[in-house]
Amino acid sequence: MSSSEPPPAVSAVAPMFPPLEPGQPPLAILVDYDGTISQVDVAERILYYFIGERYAADEAAYGSGEVGSRTLFESQVKLLPSVPDAVVALAEAQPHDPTFASFVERALQLHVPVEVVSDGFGFYIEPALARLGVPPIPVIAANTTFDGIEAAMTFPNGNPDCLVCGTCKRRRVLGHQLMGRTVIFIGDGESDRYGAAYSDTIFAKRALIDLCEREGWPFMRWEDFAGVERWLDQTIEAWRADPRSLAGHTPKPFICGPELWGPGLRNPPPRR
Repeated sequence: MSSSEPPPAVSAVAPMFPPLEPGQPPLAILVDYDGTISQVDVAERILYYFIGERYAADEAAYGSGEVGSRTLFESQVKLLPSVPDAVVALAEAQPHDPTFASFVERALQLHVPVEVVSDGFGFYIEPALARLGVPPIPVIAANTTFDGIEAAMTFPNGNPDCLVCGTCKRRRVLGHQLMGRTVIFIGDGESDRYGAAYSDTIFAKRALIDLCEREGWPFMRWEDFAGVERWLDQTIEAWRADPRSLAGHTPKPFICGPELWGPGLRNPPPRR
């Protein structure tokens, strides 16, 4: 995508969860984007560049659990340029993990669904995946638009009964689990809290390591997708030899959402 072209819109309807067919490995892989597929947090780079010190204060409030991502994005996006050229150029200049395309190809060969779940701006994800040569996979994200008057965001993949997060990663985890799959979550930071919390296996780096250690969630450290691909091959080989080698899903108590907080909440309650 050239910087003169408007970013593509994200689909308003998240894809259906694929049914588990006989003989398929009972796995699904959910992957964060910012700082995970991209080697830096692209949303963070954009916000630091365009709104500076305001972003530092916002990030501190978000990291401490005082405010939800949707509340922040709705105010932050209005401070971005109303035309996309400079924002797109900055996003396109950020580095990405070159091993992601091979990882996705291998997972799809093994009939393991992979999708990107992002609580960021969203508009730069599909063009970046295309540049990396990644096969088509679902992208679950917000929708950012630039109309020449004001940049704006909508949240087609949020939870309609909980307005804390822009994209509800929890919904994607629970949906794949309802299809009979064990969910692997791969991420790097605070925005992965509510996806990782409900997943069955967590691959963590950077701030997500600290989060998992504080919460007592088991996790595996990772550096790049080549290492996760090796783990996936070994896991599928063991499952084919003995299906009992793959631990099934164990439901976890709610730590977020309308079931715990009530409907319509915009900012999370204070953390204990």
